[in-house]
This record gives sequence, C-alpha cells and structure tokens, in this order.
Amino acid sequence: MSQPPVPPPVSAPSPNWFRRRIVDPLRGLLRQGLTPHQLALTIVLGSAFGVVPVLGITTLLATATAVRLRLNVAATLLIAHLWSPVQLLLIIPLMQLGARLWGGSAEPQLSLEKLRYLFAHDGMGAVRLLWQAIVGGLAVWAVVAVPVGVALYFVLRPILSRVMARKAALPQDE
Repeated sequence: MSQPPVPPPVSAPSPNWFRRRIVDPLRGLLRQGLTPHQLALTIVLGSAFGVVPVLGITTLLATATAVRLRLNVAATLLIAHLWSPVQLLLIIPLMQLGARLWGGSAEPQLSLEKLRYLFAHDGMGAVRLLWQAIVGGLAVWAVVAVPVGVALYFVLRPILSRVMARKAALPQDE
C-alpha cells in the first residue's frame, strides 16, 4: 500500500494588487517613525501645496518644504498629488478672483474669449492679464491656506497622538 499524497501546506492568500501596491506602501510610509507633530505637518503642508493654483509647482514646493522641515518627502508628495483633482477644480475660479483683485475691476476680466482676443491682438496684454490672475490667485490661496492649515494642524495633532499611542500599545501583528 502506498501512502496518499500529502497536500501542499495551505498558505495565506496573497494580497490583491490594491493592497500590495497602495495600502502596504502607505502603511510603510506612515510607520517610518514620524511623530504626531511631523505627521500632522506632513498632511497639512501636502494638502496646502496640493491645491496651489499654479500647475507645475506642487512637486517643487512640497519637496523643498518637506526636505527643509525634515518631513517624509514621499508622504508629503503623495498627499499633495492626491489633491490634484481639487486643484484642477480650483485653478480657474481662483485665477478669475485673482484677476479681479489684482486688476482692480469688478467685471470678470479673465475669460477664454478675452484671452483669445488678447493673444491675437495684444500679446503683452494677455501676458499681463495672466500674470495678474496668477499672482492674485496665489494671494487668495495663501490668505485661505494659512488659517485653514493652522486650524487643521491643531485639529489633527491630538487625533494623531491618540491614534499613534493606541497603535503603539497594541501588540505588533506583523
């Protein structure tokens, strides 16, 4: 008589793609020894830089600030770029408001028709209008981002302190 074949040992199912590629790396980033202060600052700065109303400077601002403050650069950039859809929604309204504020006129100055006309007939006028819109949009963003960021920081810090203390008290399962 022969022995029946021994089935292979049953191992835990491999994690799905989302968990392997998104959840586990995020957990790793958040477990890199950040204090509640640093984690709250990372979230606040990443969120603020994620909605800056100028395309192309999010990465530069977030990276430079995270390096200067010795925060987790990858986490800051991840948070900043998760805000990209909101940034795209806010760019035009902030630039229109900025053009109104910086241009000194109550009428909406920034429109596609006006830009087309200016680019066709007055190139420097178009550049001036875009410059006013960008600078004004940045000013509006800064005026809103600073108090909202400070408030968010002071709300997040105690929450993260409690969560991290609770997490540290639990036995490690991995």
